[in-house]
Amino acid sequence: MLTFVGLGLYDERSISLRGREAIADADSVFAEFYTSKLAGATVADIEAAHGVDIEVRDRAGVEQHPDPILKAARDGHAAFLVAGDPMISTTHVDLRLRAHERDVETRVIHGTTAQTAASSLTGLQNYRFGKATTLPFERSHGGDGVPGSVLETIAANRERGLHTLVYLDIDREADDYMTSDGAAQRLVEAGETGLAVVVGQAGSDDPTVVADCLPALRERSFGPPLHLLVLPGELHPIERDALRALAGAPENALE
Repeated sequence: MLTFVGLGLYDERSISLRGREAIADADSVFAEFYTSKLAGATVADIEAAHGVDIEVRDRAGVEQHPDPILKAARDGHAAFLVAGDPMISTTHVDLRLRAHERDVETRVIHGTTAQTAASSLTGLQNYRFGKATTLPFERSHGGDGVPGSVLETIAANRERGLHTLVYLDIDREADDYMTSDGAAQRLVEAGETGLAVVVGQAGSDDPTVVADCLPALRERSFGPPLHLLVLPGELHPIERDALRALAGAPENALE
């Protein structure tokens, strides 16, 4: 049995009760933190919370050399831990399919995702979000500025009146996390100047939620990672009220 366990958004307390039970029942526990991480907890914190040893696998250890995980799942019960919710990343889907090819039973225990948290914290309605995109570091995509695909996604959503969730890049090798002010600066340089909403430290006791025009956001600091940006499309009156009340949006930004 291979159980994919979503750890939730922020720290070792974010996991569901069902997830805790799956870890307690596992003979082997693996994890990856290159697609995302728990900003409020170390691996040692997670191990201490569950009384287990965790084998953390890097990208190659999951995508190219998954045999130790699959063997543990074939011989007993293995738990595979990820920040947020499993199956959001194609990496996790690929591993699950490999398990099925070997007749290894799998199951998924969900955790809260950044996408649902962005909607919940900002008050922007979940069904009014369009296609999401990721803003990469220039070194990640090998080019200058904002990739055209990111701007095209934003424009296509805006044309339909939909909100755009912008994930901000993580460089695990450099231990570097793109911040919302840096992302705002890059988007302004690419010609975007409208309303945006910063979401930081989602899942913590004191998350950051700030709405303003991008030129104003690039001048501010929003605390430690992880950060997200939301570029709203057409706003419902309730969404306008929510951005005023929950994100401190100034009136000129909502016009």
